[in-house]
Amino acid sequence: MHAVDSPATAPPVPAPTAPSTPDRRRARRRRRPQWTPLFLALPTLVVLAGLLAYPMGRMLVLSFQDMTLRHLFSGTTPPWVGFDNYTQILTDGVFWSVVLRTAIFTVVSVAVSVVLGLAVALLMQRVSNGIRIAMVIVMMFVWAIPQLVSAQIFKWMVDADFGVLNYMIDQIPGVDFANHSWFADPKQGWIVITTLVVWAGIPFLAITLHAGLTQVPQDMREAALVDGATSWQTLRTIILPILRPLLVIVTTLSVIWNFGLFTQVWALRDAKPEQEYQTLATYAFTQAFGRNEYSLGSAISVITVLLMLGVMAFYVRQMFQIGDVD
Repeated sequence: MHAVDSPATAPPVPAPTAPSTPDRRRARRRRRPQWTPLFLALPTLVVLAGLLAYPMGRMLVLSFQDMTLRHLFSGTTPPWVGFDNYTQILTDGVFWSVVLRTAIFTVVSVAVSVVLGLAVALLMQRVSNGIRIAMVIVMMFVWAIPQLVSAQIFKWMVDADFGVLNYMIDQIPGVDFANHSWFADPKQGWIVITTLVVWAGIPFLAITLHAGLTQVPQDMREAALVDGATSWQTLRTIILPILRPLLVIVTTLSVIWNFGLFTQVWALRDAKPEQEYQTLATYAFTQAFGRNEYSLGSAISVITVLLMLGVMAFYVRQMFQIGDVD
């Protein structure tokens, strides 16, 4: 007679334990509003509001008026025209061509700048310390050059009569670049302008991204190499994901800076940019002070600020998301 096997009994289910005290504290900190960052940023916000509140408010009021030279010199209040200035701008094909030109320039210049800046940052990690220090010093000199000075340098380099660029290209056998005007063709002119902006923006991007690359764990790279990953696979699967928050920040800042392009175009075109070289900033200035359409220029500036606020909202949102992750 065989003994009947007793049914297998399930292991006892442990009773749920209450979260530990440190866990409860962390949970309360996550739920509690963080006022410290706001208090730290409050002085800067107050200074910015003090500097920008009046001119921004004055510009907004002026965009709903019709100011002329007579009102400017007499000090009388211009008549109110409501949304007439905005209607005139938003129904003007020239304005939309300027917006499209500014947007295309911003996208191209930012994309090229970020890619080249990342390439230079990666190169800085592969060279010796002496060469890396020399690269940083040279880029800091480039970054320190005022925009007006760098624009004048490029203007001399591409000068039709005495430009060194035309002279160097003209030395190529079979190529005649003597007295070549780079700005006769808008495509060539925008290549010069974009090159200038990219050249001036690479130092900030390269040094910032190089600082971010120093935070990539070396053991992760070595593990990827042991597993047989190529340099491109390591960049795509390890480096870029870690650099993503920093890339978002520098890209957004570059968009804000390049979207407001003014000095380079103004200097390269001798303060008289043709229609093909107008950006939103130069177009607003030309309408206001070139044609004495002050209210129309203010309306263009208000629209430009609204477009920039969209980019700023994205930037602030990304900053808060990065702070939550940290």
